[in-house]
Amino acid sequence: MQALVRSLATLAFLGASMAASAQTWPTKNVRILVGAPPGGGTDIIARLLADKFAAAFGQPVIVENRPGASNTIAADLTAKAPPDGYTLLVATTTGQAIAPHLMKLGYDPLKGLAPVALIANVPNVLVVNNDVPAKTVKELVALVKAAPDKYSYGSSGSGSTQHLAGEAFAHALGLKMVHVPYKGSSQALTDLLGGQIQMAFDTTSSAISHITSGKVRPLAVMSPKRSPQLPNVPTLAEAGFPGIEMTTWYGLFVTGGTPKPIVDRLYQDTMKALQMPDVRKRLADLGGEPGTLTEAEFAALNKADFDRFGKLIREAKIQPQQ
Repeated sequence: MQALVRSLATLAFLGASMAASAQTWPTKNVRILVGAPPGGGTDIIARLLADKFAAAFGQPVIVENRPGASNTIAADLTAKAPPDGYTLLVATTTGQAIAPHLMKLGYDPLKGLAPVALIANVPNVLVVNNDVPAKTVKELVALVKAAPDKYSYGSSGSGSTQHLAGEAFAHALGLKMVHVPYKGSSQALTDLLGGQIQMAFDTTSSAISHITSGKVRPLAVMSPKRSPQLPNVPTLAEAGFPGIEMTTWYGLFVTGGTPKPIVDRLYQDTMKALQMPDVRKRLADLGGEPGTLTEAEFAALNKADFDRFGKLIREAKIQPQQ
């Protein structure tokens, strides 16, 4: 009985200690790791969130770009950081649900990283260089079929949603295209504008500025419905190619084992930020829809997508880029 009382007292003390820690946290700089270079959708969203967190925390919030390996370099650093809430990660479907099935990682993406909040969902969009004569998806498919392996598409890296979207598109339509991986969307789009590659299946958050400026031509969005930011761009289904869909989510993660009171506070502050008019407008400008899921619902989405994309990769026999 005395041992039981001592154990309960210890648990009560730890619970009170964790709660007190969450109330005083943070007491120093917080960093948000991003697995992509500056300028891409992930970076833009992370910096938007960092500004709001800095005001809420009363401490500087610094965004660190650690691009490469399909966003998993930043994820690896986060998973191996002390579980104290001072290292955050803005991750995407790429690093959390796709890349782990295509490369050997030094951490467990489901245990080493704890889901906090869904920040936004954005559709992927098929865009082509303006020198490509195709004005519709059907015209593009005809061009690719007439010249196998002549047309290339860029992505933010092997195992990214852009890569998987391109593979799914080619696999469904029997096309032969060359995949060119980059360290981030901004680099891929730079080469798309320059004509080094002919197309990309990028997120609207990364491609929208080039689309609205007329530097690239959108042929279709890969979401079930049209994007409010691109109302004149059809879905792939409307373009005559149903069953090929790809959307990308952006979410906030912390190191696995971070005390729950800190995770709860991060969730609450994220939800508050997502309700701010300027944040909602910026996300809308990127083609994104603010997240509304609870912590548990986002954790379930993270696991469900991990399983779903793993199954797709195995069935389509998609191999990592060498």
